[in-house]
Amino acid sequence: MQRVCFLLQVKKDRLAEYKERHKSVWPEMLQALGDTGWHNYSLFLRDDGLLVGYVETPDFQKALDGMAGLEVNARWQAEMREFFEDTTGRNADERMRPLEQVFYLA
Repeated sequence: MQRVCFLLQVKKDRLAEYKERHKSVWPEMLQALGDTGWHNYSLFLRDDGLLVGYVETPDFQKALDGMAGLEVNARWQAEMREFFEDTTGRNADERMRPLEQVFYLA
């Protein structure tokens, strides 16, 4: 199982709404994440907008690719795109670059 951590930046003026949206993630989105290999998925948000994501998955690229092909993900990404600082115009899930793990204590 891979443990993957990534960083994104949420717009400071959208923090409250971003948190509110994640209190009621669509059931079909939650199902899709589980079906495509996203386990123990957590998001942590700092007050300056730094978003830290953590997920456990057998294959991160396969999990990303699985979600990329789903209509529910396309709808979710389109709605969430406006919350992120980004100059490339890509969806948040297209900008997830895993951080290198340098230490782990089991």
